[in-house]
Amino acid sequence: MTPVVDAHHHLWDLSVRDQAWIDGPALAPLRRSFLAKDLKAQTRAAGVTATVLVETVNVAEETPELLALAEAHDVIRAVVGWTDLTSPDVTDALDVLRSLPGGGLLRGIRHQVQAEPDPDWLTRPEVLRGLRAVAAAGLVYDLVVLPHQLPAATRAAAAVPGLTFVLDHLGKPPVASGRCEPWAADLRELAALPNTVCKLSGLVTEADWASWTPDNLRPYADTALDAFGPRRLMFGSDWPVCTLAADYGDVVRAARDLTAHLAPAEQADVWAGTAGRVYRMAGPHTG
Repeated sequence: MTPVVDAHHHLWDLSVRDQAWIDGPALAPLRRSFLAKDLKAQTRAAGVTATVLVETVNVAEETPELLALAEAHDVIRAVVGWTDLTSPDVTDALDVLRSLPGGGLLRGIRHQVQAEPDPDWLTRPEVLRGLRAVAAAGLVYDLVVLPHQLPAATRAAAAVPGLTFVLDHLGKPPVASGRCEPWAADLRELAALPNTVCKLSGLVTEADWASWTPDNLRPYADTALDAFGPRRLMFGSDWPVCTLAADYGDVVRAARDLTAHLAPAEQADVWAGTAGRVYRMAGPHTG
């Protein structure tokens, strides 16, 4: 089987923990549990052979649960968790996470920067100290930011050159509006740094949910491909958030369309190679 890695998805069980961000009628379809058994049904149908499970809330208790899920389900080959980057004990907290069941599958850390009112949150001294601790632990850092936060992300990546920064969802470009600037220019500045990579993910929920087509997404995917290149770009479904606009199979098919012009070796990078390298997932399921 040709390796296909879904480098970005979530799981949550509302009987264990509420997801307070799922609020209002527009997000109502997400207000249910999405479990590992549901994920497996989707990945099998789409030919996905390995996945990266990503945190959803800035709650310390969630990451141990994600690690346990990864240990119990072979398809999940890496976890991007959360810890408080601003804590003076961040190094100890990372050590504790890696000592837990499934802790060997911790590959990265993420914080919900998109919810921070300070556009320069990533460049605060205490945050930069935490990012250096993530680098020292041999982990990567996933960036979930809005377009206006991209300049701060670039400054943070420049300040911590020993840390690989993984931009989720292309930095959430304004797909529904059809505009590319200033997002494209800011994306290129981030991509100019060698310690940055990017996920081809999350675009369908930035588009018009009811009427998007791959052509709506193409200018943004092409910009990212040009800026990062296939060796620094990886596919992610953003399931189940993507179900607001498309089912799992639709997202995979759209990404296939957006990468169809690439050479076979370049496609192999986007679909498995980049994720395998960045999240240290080398094996038969990752290329």
